[in-house]
Amino acid sequence: MARLIDRYLLREVVRTFIGVTVVLFLILLGDQFARGLARAAADAIPRDAVLKLMGLTSLEYLSLMVPAAYFFAVMLALGRLYRDSEMAALQACGVGSRRILKPLLWAAAFVAAGLAFLSFDTIPWAARMASEIKEEGQRNVQLAALEPGRFRSALDGRLVFFARSRNDAGQLTGIFIQRREGADVEVVTAARAEQLIALEADENFLVLYDGVRYVGRPGTPEFQTARFEAHGIPLPVPGRNSQSDERRQQPTLALLGSGAAEDIAEVHWRFAAPASVLLLTLLAVPLAKSGPRAGRYARLGFGILIYVIYSNLLGVGRTFVEDGRIPGWLGLWWVHGIVLTTAALLLFHQINGFRRLFTRRWQA
Repeated sequence: MARLIDRYLLREVVRTFIGVTVVLFLILLGDQFARGLARAAADAIPRDAVLKLMGLTSLEYLSLMVPAAYFFAVMLALGRLYRDSEMAALQACGVGSRRILKPLLWAAAFVAAGLAFLSFDTIPWAARMASEIKEEGQRNVQLAALEPGRFRSALDGRLVFFARSRNDAGQLTGIFIQRREGADVEVVTAARAEQLIALEADENFLVLYDGVRYVGRPGTPEFQTARFEAHGIPLPVPGRNSQSDERRQQPTLALLGSGAAEDIAEVHWRFAAPASVLLLTLLAVPLAKSGPRAGRYARLGFGILIYVIYSNLLGVGRTFVEDGRIPGWLGLWWVHGIVLTTAALLLFHQINGFRRLFTRRWQA
């Protein structure tokens, strides 16, 4: 009988969990695809890298989405049982909240184990791969931008480039470049040009050969003219990763060996995903309790509010740890402690713990 009830509860929760996860994941993929197309249209990344980046970055959002999906799945599944009076029948058979919580926690532990592997190992790897694809794609886009026969602009329109053709050696010919610096304008014409990229030095140059350089301010006769055999013009280099992006790409063991507050905050943030699944399951059981006429979605709005507060507290706690306002040993444990205490009080109240406690004291 107990196994039959466990299988029935798990079937309801897993079915709802898969549906909620698919819906949230499709919404996420749609948003990621729209952003990728916008960046590809702006020549920020190559078009063939959109799907790769979308798949890799979706793994990180998956760690944030799965705890919410399981939390809402438990609330929706139990809400249906309360609506159809099945929960009242189970309680009449002696199946209370503690008995219902057992299979749900086992399933939550399985989901938390998968999230732990995802957060500690897979997501840092995906972040490194996405960074490499993005940097390589930006370099390829920059190389493709110097195609002959087309005007290209960079630096918010302050740099305009044109090349007439490309010779057999792969060099661009018939070069025209205009660059603005404040009110001054620099115009360069050259017979040929080639691009040089020094990745170690983080430099990118367009080397011009056999040309003329004009520098001055339009509307005034003060212009300088210089002829050159070779002249290098710095080009915008693809943006490097910020410190927060590099931290997300670090392996978990490397972060554990660091004493920096930002690295400690990152470790606590990675641990928050699997921990939140267990804590939200404890919250979902008492929050889902409703009357038979209340409907399946009666308490869902309150559950969404609880999840928003919990996720915002995690974000605020991470910022406090990074700033050093909260010691590293405490980390985000105080946020998990608040949720655990709230869930324990709600569960204790649901199993008539307070009523029994006050009754005993009144009788005494």
